[in-house]
Amino acid sequence: MASVTFTSQLRRFTETPEVQTDARTLRGALCSAFEINPRLRGYVLDDQSHLRANVVVFIDGVRVRDRESLADALGRDSRVHVLQALSGG
Repeated sequence: MASVTFTSQLRRFTETPEVQTDARTLRGALCSAFEINPRLRGYVLDDQSHLRANVVVFIDGVRVRDRESLADALGRDSRVHVLQALSGG
């Protein structure tokens, strides 16, 4: 099963479960996490259900480029990491 983990920074705001899923796309995997904690959706996706500008996702160590449809394929044992980009001066 593919696994989805979230950056520890998000834990300051809401529960970030590690999810094991049979989903075959990034969107499906994220939806699996949102089923456990619906509030998490607002931190990861914008009003159009696209990745927020401050969120970066890696699948098996490769940065996701399609931030809108989230159709990137997952393998049976893929590891998805959802990170909140940090900025500052």
